[in-house]
Amino acid sequence: MSTIKKPEYGRRLDDFTVGEVYAHPWDVSVDEGMVALFAASFQDATPTFASRTYAEALGFAGRPIHPLLLLNLGLSFSVHDVSEQAIAHLAYIDVRFPEACYPGDTVTATSKVLGKKPSAKGDRGVVEVRTVLENQRGEVVCRFDRRALIRAGSVRERPAWGWPAANQREPSDAFLPAPLREAVRPAVRQAGFSGFFEDFSAGDVFFHSVGKTVGDSEHMQLTQLCRNSHPIHFDEVYCKDSSFAKTRVVYGGLVLSWVLALTSRDLGGNALWDMGLDAGAHPNGTLAGDTLFAASRVVEKAEAGPHAGVVTLRIVGTKNRPPESVYADGALFTPELDKSDGKISEKVVEITRRLLVRRRPGG
Repeated sequence: MSTIKKPEYGRRLDDFTVGEVYAHPWDVSVDEGMVALFAASFQDATPTFASRTYAEALGFAGRPIHPLLLLNLGLSFSVHDVSEQAIAHLAYIDVRFPEACYPGDTVTATSKVLGKKPSAKGDRGVVEVRTVLENQRGEVVCRFDRRALIRAGSVRERPAWGWPAANQREPSDAFLPAPLREAVRPAVRQAGFSGFFEDFSAGDVFFHSVGKTVGDSEHMQLTQLCRNSHPIHFDEVYCKDSSFAKTRVVYGGLVLSWVLALTSRDLGGNALWDMGLDAGAHPNGTLAGDTLFAASRVVEKAEAGPHAGVVTLRIVGTKNRPPESVYADGALFTPELDKSDGKISEKVVEITRRLLVRRRPGG
């Protein structure tokens, strides 16, 4: 007699054990087409990831894959085992890109359960995992911790795991890839965007002038390009009963990437590498048709040799209302979780970012 099966993926709170490692099944070769589609969708101005010539002049073997594409792949791969049953993604913690990854490389990921904490009501809880994305050479190309809000209970029809227990490669402590660790090579191109290390001062605030309206099919295509399998992003029937918005919600990794890309002409046109993201959250959701805007504040600067310096930024994304109007009404750059009142309903992402930025040539 045949058996009727309805497999489910992800995990609920009782399915997580602290210390477990999940080797995610996705095994994806990142080809030039994927890189080109990502570049066209986000229009990021960072020259290291846009120009093979520029990257090779810095000592790279070619044009590296954009770190935000790697972050989206790592986040998405982990959904199958970690968060396909989740209510919400809560936090980005200590995101790093310690080695370059190149078109043609194949990436895989593992996630390790760092902790879980049930809510007082017992109907949900917070799970923290560390995800490591590596290429076929065993190099860690992206690592991050994240927290997710997970429903209580257990997934009853999750297929049995038939492989041996997985291990996770120890993530690198590096913030820069090998070509940039020793010294940054002088600039060779005589053109580009404004915004060298000398041009930033702690306390500066930037209201980035151009917004981005999220297309309906666009966000679903990019979600599935990255292999994010949570139905809240592309299954309208599921969403009518199970989405807080009663419709599809834009995947947060894309919202983060669009907001950071909106800052790039003002902040990243002379950036050399993304040294990491931290203290990130999505205070409110984004839907198709929403228009995203960005604002940034320079937190601090640090010297990094004769040709570059490190700029630390706090970046905020808003929807359907430019951030300068919100800035006048309240504490735009204060984390929403720290507020007892004055929360900003238009804020959709907030995060701290560190960029390695070129000094002005001849300065």
